[in-house]
Amino acid sequence: MTAVRSKPLGVWMCAALVVGNMIGSGVFMLPASLAPYGWNAVIAWILTIGGSLCLAYVFAKLAGAFPRAGGPFAYTEEAFGRAPGFLVAWSYWISVWVANAAIAIAAISYLSVFLPVIAKVPALPALLTVAVVWTATAINCAGARSAGWTQVVTTVLKLVPLIAVAGLAVSVLLRKGPAAITPFEPSALSGASITAAAALTLWALLGVETATIPADKVKDPARTIPRATLAGTAFAGLVYLVVSSGVLLLTPTAVLQGSNAPFVDFVSYHGGGDFRLALAAFATISALGALNGWSLIQGELPAAMAREGVFPAWFAKTSANGTPVRAHLVSSVLVTILVLMNYAKSMADAFTFMALLSTTSTLFAYLFCSLAVLRLQGQGRMDRSKALTLVAALGALYSVWTFSGAGWSVTLWGLVLLAVGAPIYWLMRRAAR
Repeated sequence: MTAVRSKPLGVWMCAALVVGNMIGSGVFMLPASLAPYGWNAVIAWILTIGGSLCLAYVFAKLAGAFPRAGGPFAYTEEAFGRAPGFLVAWSYWISVWVANAAIAIAAISYLSVFLPVIAKVPALPALLTVAVVWTATAINCAGARSAGWTQVVTTVLKLVPLIAVAGLAVSVLLRKGPAAITPFEPSALSGASITAAAALTLWALLGVETATIPADKVKDPARTIPRATLAGTAFAGLVYLVVSSGVLLLTPTAVLQGSNAPFVDFVSYHGGGDFRLALAAFATISALGALNGWSLIQGELPAAMAREGVFPAWFAKTSANGTPVRAHLVSSVLVTILVLMNYAKSMADAFTFMALLSTTSTLFAYLFCSLAVLRLQGQGRMDRSKALTLVAALGALYSVWTFSGAGWSVTLWGLVLLAVGAPIYWLMRRAAR
């Protein structure tokens, strides 16, 4: 096998994977979920971007020290052993395929702008969501390089509407002045609202770790992954702060709340005319691009776990082009089941629930990887700089804080799904013995 074929992902593809997985459905759907929070959401964005940069630094350092495939699983195992590593990987895998369900729903939600019948027929959104999930699965089964080029193209395309929306927001401010902005009322700010909004905003920035998962397919992973991780996170955070906050503060809550396509409604409210259709098209492409990137992860992670011996070896089997097709198929079946179980909900409600569930499941990985840095420093296996210690501690505190924002109901679901992994780990260990 040639080097190009075995290591198909370079720095640009890895950066596109990070940015593309972050800037997907969240930037286009979250204004509807965040509308009730007003200025609390803007503060939440700032805190979330700060926390995500801490986590990005944590993963960059871990990737440089341990350039293994598997990401959160590999790092947690290095620090705490196989059992905690398995549970973190199990929880993270759950978060990925739940995220894919939410992203696919977002894609169909924006597609309903062109085809209003989608929102009117109860089962149609679920069926179309399943269809796009399996389309992304097919692209990824064609190989990591195919998925990588798809990610680069869709990442470039999704920036076009964001630039246009940012330009419209600036235009509105120039025409109407500060009066166009939602009034800032200090009395409306509250710790509970900021925390709840932060759980949603973190959904948008999930993905700081995605370049670490397929490390065995990355050229020079010790250098490429840290650079792509830090640059991608900083860029995505800036885009979210400018664009999402602009839409949120320049549009009445009544217009955004419950909207299936909040960016389109923002453009329509400010007289965007036919441009709203073009925007909906780009938003759909953006969500599909994110779905493509996360579909890559949903197959690579269980395959990496299988190669480590903590998941059935059946998942590690690959096709002629090195793709773990079996892992992709099982993950997409789970996505399909989740979507069909929630078909009765509105697209906005289904998106919010799945986004929170995915975020909660991912937080276990973020918390343990931050703690892993501190433990590995204590063992003398990582750089003992005070800066890294401080950032890792902040990453751990941020993860714990965000748990509370997700709410007890969603957190309980996350704990239940995590607990399901315990007997599977026990059965695997027993089989190994």
